[in-house]
Amino acid sequence: MTLSRRLLVLTAAVLLLGALAAGLVLRAASRADQPRQGGPTVAAGSLTLTQPDRLAFLNAAQGPHRGALASVPAGTPQAARTASDLTCRRFHAAAGTGVCLRSTPGALAQDNQALIVDSGLRTLRSFPLAGTPSRARVSPSGRFAAWTVFVSGESYGAAFFSTRTAILDTRDWRLDANLEEFTVLMDGREYRAADVNFWGVTFAKDDDTFYATLATAGQTHLVKGSISGRTVTTLAQNVECPSLSPDETRIAYKKRVRAGASLWREHVMDLGTLREHPLAEKRSVDDQAGWLDDSTLVYALPAEGAPDTTDLWTAPADGSGAPRLLTPAASSPTRLG
Repeated sequence: MTLSRRLLVLTAAVLLLGALAAGLVLRAASRADQPRQGGPTVAAGSLTLTQPDRLAFLNAAQGPHRGALASVPAGTPQAARTASDLTCRRFHAAAGTGVCLRSTPGALAQDNQALIVDSGLRTLRSFPLAGTPSRARVSPSGRFAAWTVFVSGESYGAAFFSTRTAILDTRDWRLDANLEEFTVLMDGREYRAADVNFWGVTFAKDDDTFYATLATAGQTHLVKGSISGRTVTTLAQNVECPSLSPDETRIAYKKRVRAGASLWREHVMDLGTLREHPLAEKRSVDDQAGWLDDSTLVYALPAEGAPDTTDLWTAPADGSGAPRLLTPAASSPTRLG
């Protein structure tokens, strides 16, 4: 075979392989926009944050409404979903105020945003995020919103990561952009270190007290904070992503159960005694759990066979019973009403 003929054959092969690759990409994209067979039914509709007895969450089912804030009746969590046109990476709401953390894949960090929305999901204000969205919470009154982003690293299990946590007052729009500027009190003394990180804020009803995770010197701590005092005080170790119960007597959190590994087990701690107990859920929960009521926790776990999707599960807060699937293909749950 002549050299020119060899080049012609090689060129034809390259063009053929390129066409096949393009076809596979287009086919995969087309499938991503189609609902998964047997998956939940999702349809566009009206959604507000003041609808009574509804469960809101981010829809993770394949199809045109993937990533949209959706809701179902709280009593039938696997019913057909009503999807809004608000899309988020993380979401939380209370008392008619919502915080939506947005992130565009492949975009620069400054393109990530926190949106504060009203009960009709209209954007009131937007704020640039310093990194990739991780956690979001709104105080019970709706006055304060908090969010955490990864400034570097993409996982709490990574060897090296940095976070930034902000708290916003939605009355006067005053933003504490970095909790690392708050005074840290540890063992009765002011503590300073270059490696301090905060994440996972949860608010009390008094519009001042909050709890969060503080990481420093290879340890994680539960801290109790004061917004007005701009202070945090350490309470206990090995506590991550706390969530305050509706009666404000307990904290649910993920506890690292193997040093150096990304393995956590969800626990509940009594704030009066600091005694803790594990939930019946024995799988590793890398989430900031929520409370459906004073006795039931809800959290996300990776969906079987779908690594980019999570399902919502529940477990009794007292450690009894067994985990139960609440709703598939969903994340960031919020009980409305």
